[in-house]
Amino acid sequence: MIDPTPFLPFLATALDEDLGRGDRTSEALVASTRTTTADLLGRADGVLCGLPFLEALVRILDPEATVAHALADGDRLRDGVVVATVRGRARAVLGSERTALNVIRRLSGIATLASKFVAAVADLPVKILDTRKTTPGWRELEKYAVRCGGAENHRRRLDDAALVKENHLLAAFGHTGPAAVAEAVHRLRAALPEGFPIYVEVENDDELAAVAEEGVDVIMLDGFDLEGLGRAVRYVRARQAPHPLLEATGGITLETVRAIAQTGVDRISVGALTHSAPALDLSLRHRTQA
Repeated sequence: MIDPTPFLPFLATALDEDLGRGDRTSEALVASTRTTTADLLGRADGVLCGLPFLEALVRILDPEATVAHALADGDRLRDGVVVATVRGRARAVLGSERTALNVIRRLSGIATLASKFVAAVADLPVKILDTRKTTPGWRELEKYAVRCGGAENHRRRLDDAALVKENHLLAAFGHTGPAAVAEAVHRLRAALPEGFPIYVEVENDDELAAVAEEGVDVIMLDGFDLEGLGRAVRYVRARQAPHPLLEATGGITLETVRAIAQTGVDRISVGALTHSAPALDLSLRHRTQA
């Protein structure tokens, strides 16, 4: 389970965004001394993620509040199942409720979608990865959710690895193509420390051939159709080892991921894991009190 401590400033900002000058409804209706017990409930099937943030958020408003977990991040969630139980001052629980649900529902949605992609190729020797297409300020959280769903993380930041894409070639040389791709790799080799990871995105067979034996770590096959992916796998595997990892990327969906995996690529990166995952439905239900 993730440690929420490094994210406390982020959580406090999110809570302030929702509270504004105060929870006027709860302040008018609920006595400051009143306590409550509330259950976090699953309202759909999926994968849970972000549960530690429930306690972190409610304790910003009530340091004495407690949360008893029935499930943990990465567990399968079922409709109607109690995930956790919160006990604390009623105003604090009410005031943090929406922010906590927003965070947990978002992260659980990502974990759930990631788990579906992983399940679709579970019997094949391929890895599902995310991308840097994350919500600004949420990257570490969203990448954590991807891992909770059983997928893996691509680069976290631009300094983790060199990744040559079409726009780099256009900005550096004014054109794309095999010569530009090869020259980019040569320049990176001269500029970077020995062993620094180099990924290269290629868009056709000619660009692939230009870098297949350049000793790069990963060749990303952007927008290749199934025939092109299979051809690329055969071409690279026929070269002398060690082979670069081959990664399919670009517009991959749950409907297409299995066929792509069957071409023999090593990795599949899916931007949709983080930029298009629907939130998973959960709710916080206060128990009836005498």
